[in-house]
Amino acid sequence: MRAIRPVSICLFRNGDKILVSKCFDSVKQDYFCRPLGGGIEFGESSREAMLREISEEIGIDVENLSLIKVIENIFAYEGKQLHEIVFIYDAEFIDKSWYEKEELTCYEGSINTKFIAKWVSLAEIKKQNIRLVPQGLDRLLETETW
Repeated sequence: MRAIRPVSICLFRNGDKILVSKCFDSVKQDYFCRPLGGGIEFGESSREAMLREISEEIGIDVENLSLIKVIENIFAYEGKQLHEIVFIYDAEFIDKSWYEKEELTCYEGSINTKFIAKWVSLAEIKKQNIRLVPQGLDRLLETETW
């Protein structure tokens, strides 16, 4: 039996840019990018998960964490059909010097992998023809009603 996976992601904004990591689906031969975050563990709130994920991935303290929207995301990745409920948060780094860095080195502890996150605008994402996931996040960012 497949399960719906609850996920928390965070939109760190830096002017017209957001912090995303670039990923690749080898089955589709397709690049995409997504904000930092990850799965919500059993007994953990989406807020607690967001704080834990940011701590694990980049080890940076955040403030002004607020829930913006919840999106249902049904998609295929690496040939598998997946279904997520995505809690989208906004937050700020306490140490503002992190906004001056072009890229941040991040770590995915569950698979012991290092990856890079970069500040990228929606215009740059569209120009590079890279999808922003979860689906619908680009529309949320374009409306900026939050």
